[in-house]
Amino acid sequence: MDDTSAASAAPRPPGRMTSRLAAVTLVAQTLAVFFGALVAWQLDRAQGGDSGVRNLVVVGAVALLCLVTAGLVRTRAGLVLGWACQVLTLASALLLPAMAVVAILFGVLWWASLRAGRTIDAAASGAGAAYPAPTDPTPDQED
Repeated sequence: MDDTSAASAAPRPPGRMTSRLAAVTLVAQTLAVFFGALVAWQLDRAQGGDSGVRNLVVVGAVALLCLVTAGLVRTRAGLVLGWACQVLTLASALLLPAMAVVAILFGVLWWASLRAGRTIDAAASGAGAAYPAPTDPTPDQED
């Protein structure tokens, strides 16, 4: 196998729209998970438990991972971390069962954003130019 075939077999980084949609999804997920962490903390506190701070730290760490991953989605590793964020959000339902709903909603949104982004990127690359610039009419072309 020569170097050219090895280079073409390597996975390509995500396209521009895939990265943008994935990042927006992860930023929104960061907010939802962070607010879930606050709910888990205060709910335990209101019930007189002693694991509220642990809940805040654990679920807050998932929110922080989502935020960091939003900055890394331009790479293949960022997309893998994005899937890890989905799994960890679902796992946070062990501490706060309502997080299962958040995990399902954002898991579907994550999958849809990756799929739509790849479709848009493929269409843009097939058209020859990612985003053509509009043309300005000359004064004699105006109506």
